[in-house]
Amino acid sequence: MLPPDPLPPGLIISAAASGTGKTTVTLGLLAAFRAAGLEVQPFKSGPDYIDPAFHTAASGRVSVNLDTWAMPAPRIGALLAAATGADLVLAEGSMGLCDGVAAAGETGIGASADLAELTGWPVVLVIDTSGQAQSATATALGFQAMRPGLTIAGVVLNRVASPRHEALIRDGMAAHGVAVLGALPRRATIELPERHLGLVQAGETADLHCILDEAGAFITAHCDLDALRHAARTTRVQPGTARRMPPPGQRIALAQDAAFSFTYPHLLADWRAQGAEILPFSPLGDEGPDDSATVCWLPGGYPELHAGALAAAERFRARLTAFAATRPVHGECGGYMAMGAGLVDAKGQRHRMAGLLGLETSYEKRRMHLGYRLARLEAAMPGMAKGTRLRGHEFHYSTILAQPDMLLAQVEDANGTAVPETGSRRGLASGTYFHLIGEAT
Repeated sequence: MLPPDPLPPGLIISAAASGTGKTTVTLGLLAAFRAAGLEVQPFKSGPDYIDPAFHTAASGRVSVNLDTWAMPAPRIGALLAAATGADLVLAEGSMGLCDGVAAAGETGIGASADLAELTGWPVVLVIDTSGQAQSATATALGFQAMRPGLTIAGVVLNRVASPRHEALIRDGMAAHGVAVLGALPRRATIELPERHLGLVQAGETADLHCILDEAGAFITAHCDLDALRHAARTTRVQPGTARRMPPPGQRIALAQDAAFSFTYPHLLADWRAQGAEILPFSPLGDEGPDDSATVCWLPGGYPELHAGALAAAERFRARLTAFAATRPVHGECGGYMAMGAGLVDAKGQRHRMAGLLGLETSYEKRRMHLGYRLARLEAAMPGMAKGTRLRGHEFHYSTILAQPDMLLAQVEDANGTAVPETGSRRGLASGTYFHLIGEAT
């Protein structure tokens, strides 16, 4: 047997905090290297559906999530195979470089720094230089001191006010041996639309290809692409056997449209690798699950933005109800809400949902629910037995008004504190507020 092809070297693009511009830098680098003729494989650290879709558009290769809290090291190692055949890996971090939860999960606390150490990827720090000059050097030095196991390849300075401002920052970096790999002047035209909870998604962004082209040209003009490529280091693959998530059924009717768009590529790949067939359908198109399917899966998304259309989708509701009489139906977050009895939108108007569960939810008074979730199933759900422990994450602004059915799982946050979003079940219908990432070891 021939040995597997070696994986390309990689970098991880991170920052001191959210909102510093690392997504724009990542997308610009992906577009710039692609325009230069390189195959670049994108990854995303942590749970996120939105940024990977933009990565995919910029690179032409499907971006894959890597999560140290939710995934054991062999699982991450197996997912790195997505980079086979590429010339370079670029991974986008989440939040600040060292930010994660307090208690470690499968491989770490979910921090981008954990992923960098695990894979061997050097870190490129994007620093928002607004309101500072030489002091920006302390950011790079502080991260190196905090995590000595990291390699800081250098920095990309963002939101530089003027040539004089840039010169002062470069002097500070040079005095302490920190490489400046790029300096980006303020430029609003390549800022992406607000991606909070994906309210503007890649597939819905007007003139996305123009934005990406401009971002690539901007990065090419203001970053040293050769230095960045040469800073990349060999991707380490962790040995061991990676366990795949079992498919929920042999033929999976999967809701896929603007209201139900949150599916992780690694789960779909797991299902297909084990022989499952995926049959997409559109609830917004008033379609129901395929009659030949053995199970129906409603992923997360934005039912609240399409509540009126879903309430009016009589054929979808009738076919889903008929399907659930004899075969399992499971929903995650938005899919779970759509399976409920009703959804109250931000204006206080209630919309009828599918009614497979008694769940009532509301967006009238927004409250963020965010974080990792560890669940122990109190009853079987499609593809998983009672007692199975699952890792996932929650991110939504809806509130439960009523959850009258039997609970599906005991659910805790990353600190071990019980949360009320237990999921529920009735007959062959089940749902959870958390998005599944993988099984706990």
